[in-house]
Order: sequence, then C-alpha cells, then structure tokens
Amino acid sequence: MIITTGDNEAPEAVERAEALSIESGVQYVRRNRTSVSKLSERYGNTDILVIVEGGARLIRSDGESFMFHPSMAFVRAKRLLKGQNDTMLDVAKVTPGDTIIDCTAGLGSDSAVFSLAAGPDGEVIALEDSLPLWVLLREGFRSYVSGIQAFDDALRRIKPRCIHHLAALREMPDKSADVVYFDPMFRDPIMESSAISPLRMFANNDCLSEDVIAEAKRVARKSVVLKEKKGSGEFERLGFNPVERSHTKIVYGVISLEH
Repeated sequence: MIITTGDNEAPEAVERAEALSIESGVQYVRRNRTSVSKLSERYGNTDILVIVEGGARLIRSDGESFMFHPSMAFVRAKRLLKGQNDTMLDVAKVTPGDTIIDCTAGLGSDSAVFSLAAGPDGEVIALEDSLPLWVLLREGFRSYVSGIQAFDDALRRIKPRCIHHLAALREMPDKSADVVYFDPMFRDPIMESSAISPLRMFANNDCLSEDVIAEAKRVARKSVVLKEKKGSGEFERLGFNPVERSHTKIVYGVISLEH
C-alpha cells in the first residue's frame, strides 16, 4: 500500500500525506501527475490512499474505490442533535462521558454516532485491523468537514487503532470501558450497497469468537452490544439477548452487565 495526493499536489494535501505516512508506516509517494493505475502498477499492483481536500479516497489495485464519508451516521447525528433517539445508543445505554470500544470500526459510522453521544468528556476507541481501512478512517476522522461543527468535533475525538479487536481487548484492564460494541460483516448480507460492497473487499470477514466476547464482558462496565441481521444464530451462539424491532432487518443484541 502507498499514500499519495491528488493531481495538483496542494501543499496542505502533501503535508497531510506526509504526516499520515509517518504515523502509519505506509510509504508516501509523490503524485507527479502520474495516474493512480500507473502508480499502483509501479509499486506492485498495490492499494492506494489518495489524500484529497476534506477527506481521502481508497483505491484498490483493480481500480475500485470509495471515499471516506459518514453516510447514514450524518443523518443519525442530525436526528440526535434535534433531540431524537438512536436505537443503538438506547440499547447500549450510552450517556455523556462514557468510554466506548467500537471493535469493528469499518467505515466509522457507528463510532461517529457514539462519539457524538459520549460528548467531549467521553472517549471512543475505534478498532480496525485492516490497514487500508485504518488509514482511510484516520484521515477521514481528522479532516472530513460536514458543515455541522458538533459532528466534526465528534469525528476529531475518535481514537482509531490499527489492531485486531481480540488483541486490543486483552490489553485493557477489567471494567475499563462502559460499552464494547461489535458490528461484524454479515456472512449472508441482506443487500450490497455502494458503500458496503467495496468495504467487504478490505474488511475482516471472520465471525466473532467466544474468546472475544469473554474479553468484552471483562472489559465492559455497562454492556456488550452486537449488531446482526434479524434471525441470526450469532445472538444465541454468543449469549446475546436480541432487542427485537418491527419493520427492520437489523437487530441489536445486548449482554447487560449492570446489576
């Protein structure tokens, strides 16, 4: 994988690319008006992160690409700012000041909603073991501009880590977070949206292990939450109580740890 900028190599983009290269250990390559396909070929048919104004674009060696974008998280955020509820937050019982571990960050949508709800005194740690996704998240959280300051501030507060969730949880002390959250890739997807289809090529598609859930229960104070499709056997296999909702194919399961 390499990091580069857009065609014009604006000084601000170059500065961001160089900083991300140092932080991630991924090589920065000057664009020099070279096409991304030629750059990919030159560096071994590799994936490329392109730093652009207000965000970043991840391009696979086969040419498929997608931008960092909060997508439905932005819609959910606007509802929250109007005082409306969010099912994920209700199930997890998130309150301002909470510490939340998003173990399967993906494109960061749920991390963004968690961060907005936890507020300036809270903490959201977004775990992603795919290096290409992590560099996209890191740059997106740092530079995306939505036009709503509270949402942008929430993105800036998220702490992304490039690490497998089991390894990260094993490092954490007992009861050191309020909520531990999982949204793994569905093995049998309900539908493939334009956002999820390319994500599936980068993301970890493994199912959750019982060891992971045991560690999550050790680390969490309030709850462990799992997002899955309705009727999934994962809830029963891993010990979650599904919170049924009508008119939806997506269900949240919870292991409540408060007594």
